[in-house]
Formats: sequence, structure tokens, C-alpha cells
Amino acid sequence: MKIASFIHEGRALYGLVDGESLRPVSDAKLAVYPTLRALLDAGTLADLPSFCGAKSVPLASVQLLPPVPNPSKILCIGLNYKKPYPVPGTTFDTDNIVIFGRHDDSFVAQGQPLEMPLGEAGLSYDFEGEIAVVIGTTCRHVAPDAALRHVAGYACMNEGSVRSWQKHSIHAGKNFRASGAWGPWLATADETAPIEEMRLVTRVNGTVMQDTTGAEMIHDLPKLISYLSHITQLNPGDVIATGSPDGTGGSRNPTAFLKPDDVVEVEVSTVGKLRNPVAHPQT
Repeated sequence: MKIASFIHEGRALYGLVDGESLRPVSDAKLAVYPTLRALLDAGTLADLPSFCGAKSVPLASVQLLPPVPNPSKILCIGLNYKKPYPVPGTTFDTDNIVIFGRHDDSFVAQGQPLEMPLGEAGLSYDFEGEIAVVIGTTCRHVAPDAALRHVAGYACMNEGSVRSWQKHSIHAGKNFRASGAWGPWLATADETAPIEEMRLVTRVNGTVMQDTTGAEMIHDLPKLISYLSHITQLNPGDVIATGSPDGTGGSRNPTAFLKPDDVVEVEVSTVGKLRNPVAHPQT
């Protein structure tokens, strides 16, 4: 299944993507499960097809939202592909898993403009294509060989960063408002290829900037989920960003940071394509 959250005729809905149309959840089921996160919390994701009405709406007529509204956690993995670190003068030990968190409002949805940081921060605004993973069931102290049972599905992510502010702290550089995007929908694990077979391609204005597969991750997904579950409880709807490969603007010579009116596309095979324009700075 491909499942989208969206606004249609002023209502926040979710439902199944079927080609160029959507089948929203029925009003009766929406009253019980008002969001996709509520559906995941209830453990009824597999029942979604029967919860959707027969009437469909054109995909082009809706405003897509991030697939899971208000996840309890967005956890990001740093340095999970072999590449030069994109912040000059900074290095990390890749033998260990590097994690950081992002706020929900640092992301927008498919088609929505990315917010160009104001002033000096905008001079080092970077793109980072990633494969995002959504947790489907509560997960604590899980072994790697059982970890994938807790995955609901996958999405595309641009985990946008302000490189100059990463020198202040990772948190600062990673949490500018509307600096990243994820979507366009959640593709359930039974519909996608295994993550190691997924091809991740990032384009800026149509030019390929990143091109890799999930097999190139230093720390694979079962290891990541197990590690995180020993630190905290992973809840239904939680998002894990699995890391960005070489080719980001900050790791290039010369650098290739984003500018207003650029368009960033992150495509993950068997999942979908995320596309966002870069807005002009707002005072």
C-alpha cells in the first residue's frame, strides 16, 4: 500500500494512493482513527483498504501532508555512508552510530516550499537525500534479527541542513524551520523492495547529485533499529532517517549549496519521488 495524509476541501484526511487518485478513509473510520498515526497506534494498518470508501479523489486536487502527522520522534543517523564530512574541520568516528533528533516543524510535505534560511545561514543551506523508515509497532530492546518486523514502511526524505550552523551544534544546523521535507507518502514494507535494494537518487534542478543504494549503508537498518530501541522506546509512527550518501553540496569542491528557486527531488525506487522548490528568504 501507498498511504498519504492530505488536505481535501479543507479537511485533513488520509487514504490509499491508487495511481493518480486517492481513496480517503470513510467518515465513520475517520471518527475512530482521525490520523494515520492513530491508525498505527491502534495496530490496524493492515485493515486500511477496508476502511477506505469506494469514492476516489484526484491526487492533483489535494495538498499532501507529511505522511505521519506529529510523530513522537524523528531520529536521524549521521555519517552512515562513506563520504567526506560536509562541515570543514570536523570529523567523526564512523565505527559508532551517530544520532541526532529533528523537530517536526523542520519538515514540509511533497510540493511545499523549503524555507531558505535568512542571512548568513542561507549561504550554506544543503540538501541531503535519504531513505526514511516509519516504525509500525512499539519497539524496545529489540534484537537486530527481529527489528524489521517493527517497520511499517518507507518514504523519501530531504534532510536539509545549514552547514555553518552545524559548527554551533548538530541540533542547530539540523532544525531550521521547514528546511527539510519527507513524503510523498508511506509505502508499506510489503510493497517495497528490501531497503538494501532501494536506489536513492537526489537531483537538484534535474542534475543528479547523489546516487546510491541502501546496501551502501555503513550500519544497516536492523542494527539501527536495535541500537535506537536500546536507547528509547520506538513508537508507531516514529521516523528514522537512515543517512545521506556522498554528493551533498557541502561535500563538493567547489561547494554546491541550494539557492532560491532551486528544485530538489529525492527518489527512492519502489517508494516514490519527493519534489520541493526552494523559496526566497522571508523576513
